[in-house]
Amino acid sequence: MASVSQLSYLGFGVSNPQEWERFATEILGMQISERGGDGTLMIRMDDRHYRFAMHPGGNDDLAYIGWEVPDRATLMAVADQLGAARIEVAQATPEEAHARRVVELIKFRDLNGVASEISYGPMVRQDRFVSPRQVSGFTTGDCGLGHFILAVDDIQASLDFYMTAMGLRVSDFIAFPAGKIPFLHCNPRHHTIALIPKARSGKRINHFMVEVNSVDDVGITWELCQERKVPIVASLGRHTNDKMLSFYMGSPSGFAIEYGCEGRRVDDSTWKVEMHDSGSLWGHRGLMGSIERR
Repeated sequence: MASVSQLSYLGFGVSNPQEWERFATEILGMQISERGGDGTLMIRMDDRHYRFAMHPGGNDDLAYIGWEVPDRATLMAVADQLGAARIEVAQATPEEAHARRVVELIKFRDLNGVASEISYGPMVRQDRFVSPRQVSGFTTGDCGLGHFILAVDDIQASLDFYMTAMGLRVSDFIAFPAGKIPFLHCNPRHHTIALIPKARSGKRINHFMVEVNSVDDVGITWELCQERKVPIVASLGRHTNDKMLSFYMGSPSGFAIEYGCEGRRVDDSTWKVEMHDSGSLWGHRGLMGSIERR
């Protein structure tokens, strides 16, 4: 089965792009790569031209998901799988592919109606990424942007879709009071997507995670958030399943961002699926409330 290989980028519709510019650079430690004529911000965290696109005038929610494959043959193979799952797939125009800074792109909506894209050939910049506040670096490469948590209409149906049509594999489950939550991977990163019940607010994004290269990056950012009065959604802690040492902060759009390090890696040749009875080994106070209230 063909599979996507990483989470390449995420697009959001935001009500305050100016605040996102300040937040991305001063709090997250990322760079502004490009400002579009319509006010769109392309945000950089590694050698890619961008990993996040913040489009003005939105409802502060996920606008689209950008998946990646290594080549055109894989792109066509995944397109065939989507077609077999009765998902309508459209070939993007050259102009649309250029807007995403990729060679080629297909577009579709997932089982929940979330706009999704798969591409190959991302634009890579030759100037080295340098954090404006000296974060040592973000852990991306073959593991992609990070991970995100998607609020879905039907967890089992969505799980089947992402496995059979997109080629993702189950890493494990966590048994929360809200239900059994699946975590899926498409590369050595423990999970690239997890599925939770649809949010009461109607929003699709619960949080996204970025992984930094050192525990000092996490600690310094933890203190910075408290100094700058950035809302803390969940305290410093370590997860049971991916072993990430992290905390959760509120973003200018209201959803959470997990900022962590030391995430576990998956070896598909030896990996065994498990179910955990808790989300954290310690800490992360407030996390359950963020999942249940939404």
